Amino acid sequence: MTETDRDASEATLLDAEGRWTLRFERRLAHPIERVWRAVMEPDDRDAWFPQRIEGDLVAGGALRFVDDPNVAGEGFDGRCLRVEPPHLLELEWGEDVLRIELATDGDGTRLIFLDTVADQEHAARTASGWHHCLDVLAATLAGEDAPEMDEGRWDEIHERYLARFGGERHVWGEPPSTRR
Repeated sequence: MTETDRDASEATLLDAEGRWTLRFERRLAHPIERVWRAVMEPDDRDAWFPQRIEGDLVAGGALRFVDDPNVAGEGFDGRCLRVEPPHLLELEWGEDVLRIELATDGDGTRLIFLDTVADQEHAARTASGWHHCLDVLAATLAGEDAPEMDEGRWDEIHERYLARFGGERHVWGEPPSTRR
């Protein structure tokens, strides 16, 4: 990946009236219908989204986001805010609001991914995680091996976002509430 490609794939941080929005824009070389399936269909979505989504993706639908569906009580609640096939999915993801916008772009799709978060302190951590997830989405759609997230890759991505957004440094694998 060239420096220009990397810059184009990285998040920007926008002030959203007291909350902060991470904005990613990616061009995917696949038709919008295929990308929409990767966003909506559990088998496709589970390849790149950080948790399994339980519940119906219909406007107003209650959702549960879980890492391990075999552990009772694990995960957190949310809901589906908007669905406009094949262009928009908006979710309440715990305290965050996730918005996935798709638009036809030539023979491919332009994806805009927004995560509105409560504070700037953890924006670099959140951006690092979504950056990796969107890299996995792109690789999966292309039929390539998805990049593995490990401590080295985490440190590289996280350092870039810390330099741009500031905030608290996080260690790979630790939740935001864990301090170093």
